[in-house]
Amino acid sequence: MIRKHATTPFEGQKPGTSGLRKKVRVFQQENYVENFIQSVFDVVERQAGATLVVGGDGRFHNRVVIQQAIRMAAANGYGRVLVGRGGILSTPAASHVIRKYGASGGLILSASHNPGGPEEDFGIKYNIANGGPAPEKVTDAIHARTLAIDHWLDVDAPDIDLEALGTVSVGGMTVEVIDPVADYAELMEQLFDFPAIRKAAADGLTMAFDAMSAVTGPYAVEILEHRLGFRQGTVRNAIPLEDFGGHHPDPNLVHARDLYDLMMDPAKAPDFGAASDGDGDRNLIIGKGRFITPSDSLAMLAANAHLAPGYADGLKGIARSMPTSAAADRVAEALGIPAYETPTGWKFFGNLLDAGMATICGEESAGTGSDHVREKDGLWAVLLWLNILAATGKSVDTLAREHWARFGRNYYARHDYEAVDSGKANALMAELEASLASLPGRAFGGLTVEAADSFAYCDPVDASVSENQGIRVMFEGGSRVVFRLSGTGTEGATLRVYLERYEPAGGNLDAPTPAMLADIIAAAEEIAGIKRHTGRSAPDVVT
Repeated sequence: MIRKHATTPFEGQKPGTSGLRKKVRVFQQENYVENFIQSVFDVVERQAGATLVVGGDGRFHNRVVIQQAIRMAAANGYGRVLVGRGGILSTPAASHVIRKYGASGGLILSASHNPGGPEEDFGIKYNIANGGPAPEKVTDAIHARTLAIDHWLDVDAPDIDLEALGTVSVGGMTVEVIDPVADYAELMEQLFDFPAIRKAAADGLTMAFDAMSAVTGPYAVEILEHRLGFRQGTVRNAIPLEDFGGHHPDPNLVHARDLYDLMMDPAKAPDFGAASDGDGDRNLIIGKGRFITPSDSLAMLAANAHLAPGYADGLKGIARSMPTSAAADRVAEALGIPAYETPTGWKFFGNLLDAGMATICGEESAGTGSDHVREKDGLWAVLLWLNILAATGKSVDTLAREHWARFGRNYYARHDYEAVDSGKANALMAELEASLASLPGRAFGGLTVEAADSFAYCDPVDASVSENQGIRVMFEGGSRVVFRLSGTGTEGATLRVYLERYEPAGGNLDAPTPAMLADIIAAAEEIAGIKRHTGRSAPDVVT
């Protein structure tokens, strides 16, 4: 029986491509999650009897919301729900399941790389039928509906057993609990040369993968250990935990420090190290003694992608977010293919991928992917690296050095100032934007500004325009600094400062990154007045 529950609108955060993210206690408020889910069901495009995919990263409160989402889907005319066993589906796996089974969309329950637990973060977002994040016109409609909603619907039905594979009926709707790993693992076998990687592992290639007690654990164990033959225990922190073991599941050099320290120890380091984040869409790549920045990883993967069967015919184009370094642009130029610079947000890549204009995409925030799904994909990047290592027989360090010798090196770092007072962060950005016209021709930290702007993007597919996507300050010689406020946190604002110095081939290609960026760091402080505005004398996280 369908039940109608009266509710009142809430002034919720406007959901973006990363969805709605708040503390767990906010989602536990009466009607809060129901208002959002009902608003999604009220506005998204779907036929009667459509299929909905539901799953998440296993964090605290996932199971509660999944059970309610199932009851609400049954009351709102869905014909079938596919849900991962245990409520588990990595974000890229959910994208693949949506695409493979022709679902009208999916609810992905995750706060990505943010901490989990009763006092920490929760999130929910809607992905559309192409498997990608809902575009702005959809998220705008969802938000508008949350401000007017007066009721939500569900059916009177008990919770289902999320651990039992198979089919059950809820309010006359079919619910199928699926293996969350199988479809994704089969897709990876189609893209990569598993026999070559297996042989490399049998011949002595070693690796360490840190799943960070998050969603990629089961995927990595099945693929890396069971299908590719890496030794048992290669995957560390392999069991998804509701609080990620009390750790922050962000694969960077702060939160994955144990892996970094291992890889920098010449006596103990395996050949290859990698990690993924809370929902499985980000990656960290470290070779023995060599950390690879996400920007460099994108460029190196693009330059060598033809070694994997799924990309043997070449790439249609390469796309990167604006804050990502220009290293990939130089690869695109050498390959004779287009390079696209987009705002941050995977939806922009989705348009290019759907139009057949790009094959590989990446963001400096450790998100890399291709046209196999419509999300960034951490384990995919790890497997492409393994395919390249197996095909060439070279180390990560050798591949990096050869790449820089050919294309030059973009020394790069990101400085994050987290949980900054929103008013202070906005004041910094407003003052910076007001000063843009006065910057060209001036010298800061020994560097002369060539150009400065507020980045705007005209989508080549649908001609939509996205403005105010970050402040760019370009220096003579190809170096730059970028300032952005990020919306991925749940408290305050995160100020991200991106620092990039280009060193041409034949230049100083193996210097310490902090030394090479010192003058740009000084220029960024002088231009933006970070300490003056925020009181912070140093970033919270450097990647």
